[in-house]
Amino acid sequence: MWYVYIIRSISSPHQEYTGATANLKQRLLDHNSGKSIHTSKFTPWQLLWYCAFLDKYKALEFEKYLKSHSGRAFVKKHF
Repeated sequence: MWYVYIIRSISSPHQEYTGATANLKQRLLDHNSGKSIHTSKFTPWQLLWYCAFLDKYKALEFEKYLKSHSGRAFVKKHF
């Protein structure tokens, strides 16, 4: 399984990050331990939303969409 996820900073709630991974639990641990350059400044993080995909490439396509202008608007409207 592949997961597309959105996390939100607990210390700075206006900060969100969208990503994709095959191991969601480990990836969240990595974000919270500062192993990701993009998210280390805003730890700790909480999982806001995720979606599971059977196909890696479909997950990566959906992640790319969520990071686009219309994808960010979708996230803002629904989350």
